[in-house]
Amino acid sequence: MKLASVLTPISAENLQLAAQCGVTDIVSRYPTGGLAELKATQQKIESFGMTLSVVEGYLPIENTKLGVDDGTEMRAVHQLLRDMAELGIPLLCYNFMAGTDWVRTRLDAPERAGAKTTAFRLADVEQARSLSKTASSVTGNPISKPELWANLERFLNGVIPVAEATGVTLAMHPDDPPLEEFLGKARIMNSVESFEQLMRLVPSPHNKICFCQGTFAEIGVDIPAAIRRLGPHIRYVHFRDVRGTRDDFIETFHDNGPTDMAAAIRAYREVGFEGCLRPDHVPQLVGEDDGEPGYTMLGRLFAYGYIRGLLHATIT
Repeated sequence: MKLASVLTPISAENLQLAAQCGVTDIVSRYPTGGLAELKATQQKIESFGMTLSVVEGYLPIENTKLGVDDGTEMRAVHQLLRDMAELGIPLLCYNFMAGTDWVRTRLDAPERAGAKTTAFRLADVEQARSLSKTASSVTGNPISKPELWANLERFLNGVIPVAEATGVTLAMHPDDPPLEEFLGKARIMNSVESFEQLMRLVPSPHNKICFCQGTFAEIGVDIPAAIRRLGPHIRYVHFRDVRGTRDDFIETFHDNGPTDMAAAIRAYREVGFEGCLRPDHVPQLVGEDDGEPGYTMLGRLFAYGYIRGLLHATIT
């Protein structure tokens, strides 16, 4: 397994800290500036001895999810895949949440010794509209599960042939939170069974899964068992934990949640997973109040060391 990380921002200081902690692979967001931006980001990362291995987040596919793309979004994804192939970036992570990205209703929930973390409570969903970057602007008609599945199938049929031709793999991230519907729009990537359905929808070695442990914990499944069940299809891992249920949960430190994290690493080893594994949402530590909740650096440094320890301890 390769220890990977998203960095906010991808600054020289953060890159050096990540490299010093043993990170080998970096995750970049969707490059609105196209190939030139992606190449510049890659060169910056490589100057610190690390590799740009994943593009993740903020793909321009909202109309695709709603079934109203005029072809513009599909062409943008095709171009992204070609750009990634040109630079040797092998993995594109995306989600199919209509109307929002991941959403929390609280950004300062207390964790160990006063650290601040993010939380979600369905009863406070109206507050989520103001906290989310995308949910506050959600408009339009509701969308049903059958419609979403049909739109997803259309999207995959349009992009997987290009992914196969370029050698880039798509990895679907679960809905977060994994509710049945949110703000009037259905959600479909919210169970182990839905990911099995995804694999049947468009069978291809380039149609795979981002196994986000925190989201599967929100679903309430046994994490090591789910890893073994989906193992052949897992190409990317978000390593995090939560306490609670899908409609009422709080993020935890990596070592302070209910999941047996060592058992999870052993399960990844059992299924032969060798890809990028990155810490996801981390608590804000003292002095980081001005940072982006879930993406500050001190908590990420703690996570790097914890994950490296688990990786070393589980080698057989």
